[in-house]
Amino acid sequence: MQATVFERSPPTPSAIRFSLEGAVDGSFWLADLPPREPFPPYQGEHEVDLAIVGGGYLGLWTAILAKERDPQRGVVVLEARRVGWAASGRNGGFCEASLTHGEENGRKRWPEEYAQLEALGLRNLDELEATIARYNIDCDFERTGCLTVAVEPYQDEQLRGEDYLSMEAIRAEVNSPTYLSGQWDRHTTAMLHPGKLVAELARVATGLGVRIHEHSAVDAIAPASRADQGRIRLRTAAGSLSATRVVLATNVFPSLLRRYRLHTVPVYDYVLMTERLSPEQLRSIGWQHRQGIADMANQFHYYRLSRDNRILFGGYDAVYRYGKAVDDAYDLRQASFERLASHFFTTFPQLDGLKFSHRWGGAIDTSTRFCAFFGSARGGNIAHAAGFTGLGVGATRFAANVLLDKIDRLDTERTRLRMVREMPPPFPPEPFAFLGIQATRWSMDRADHNGGKRNLFLRAMDAVGLGFDS
Repeated sequence: MQATVFERSPPTPSAIRFSLEGAVDGSFWLADLPPREPFPPYQGEHEVDLAIVGGGYLGLWTAILAKERDPQRGVVVLEARRVGWAASGRNGGFCEASLTHGEENGRKRWPEEYAQLEALGLRNLDELEATIARYNIDCDFERTGCLTVAVEPYQDEQLRGEDYLSMEAIRAEVNSPTYLSGQWDRHTTAMLHPGKLVAELARVATGLGVRIHEHSAVDAIAPASRADQGRIRLRTAAGSLSATRVVLATNVFPSLLRRYRLHTVPVYDYVLMTERLSPEQLRSIGWQHRQGIADMANQFHYYRLSRDNRILFGGYDAVYRYGKAVDDAYDLRQASFERLASHFFTTFPQLDGLKFSHRWGGAIDTSTRFCAFFGSARGGNIAHAAGFTGLGVGATRFAANVLLDKIDRLDTERTRLRMVREMPPPFPPEPFAFLGIQATRWSMDRADHNGGKRNLFLRAMDAVGLGFDS
């Protein structure tokens, strides 16, 4: 099999080690935030209209939209650590309109309603942008679109058609010797600062009257009892909270509803952030329109410019640990950082000598259909969403509206969607999940080395609608 472009004449090991020397372990986005006072831990016994478990994008959007719908509704957010410390504070900052992990996946799974899903996704991105303007949210929002680039001949063939950019045209946008062609989708993706967004959403939520409690992990949902009179009791280390309605926004962490624990697996993704580029370095690569960029491989890279002209470069490795383990120790993986550094300098050899300032990783909540699913319990008084599979920056706002529709018993365009009403197949238990995921990763790697041709295993997975992705 042929070597991919990222395996041809890679940078030397010494150059890779030099580029990573002194890199800070941890998300640049969170380190870039000013210090703030923590929200107080939850204590005691209280009642509330709506309790939200999880202080990331999904939980905070749900809180804000709930107060916008009904300013009198009492809303409490319980966060196990710090607001935005997990996926919401360490992603790439690609805010996409897609609700379905791209057009191909959406058309394959919901062909009869894809046009509606596409329109809802664009409306959601427009409304998100309007919300940022209305509340003066400072999150470096730039609706610059996204470049899809071909780096292998088979990918170039797949790109040919509408909005096709030739080698000369794509390299005029961003100068990389790896690019064979590309497309620029100008309207469906924005770039933003993930850490600033989550901090600003917390500011807006508290300004609307939402109470946020950090370091307030919910241990369990108490069994229903007559004494609760239909209310839901959430147990914490320092008390309990009784709520009329509950939204679970726990992302990759095991659901408090046991029935949904097989519907996601944690997949670890890794990221590098460079030092600031000098004006000369930036001129050497162009990138004047500041688009997000992603290549077309199964094991793909995503990258973008920050507001202060650093390059975030992530993706490629998607690592699953046996037993669905989620552990802080897995956030740092030297082999992945070295591989990313090698691929970075293959993409931009003119930046030889540039160093990385930060490196980090974290778990993504992957579902078998590559996008979010929605569940409920306790007669609809509890609503749950997870499985965003790396595309939650924008889609969590749409999901928040779905969850509020569900707990408020509203019949809406959103709740009538087959995408919302259907549950994806669960992942199998161990050891079958581990074996299946490893076989899928190996097969995707082989496809990238074999002109994109999918083997029998991948074709069988496609046929039954099962998948694995980062």
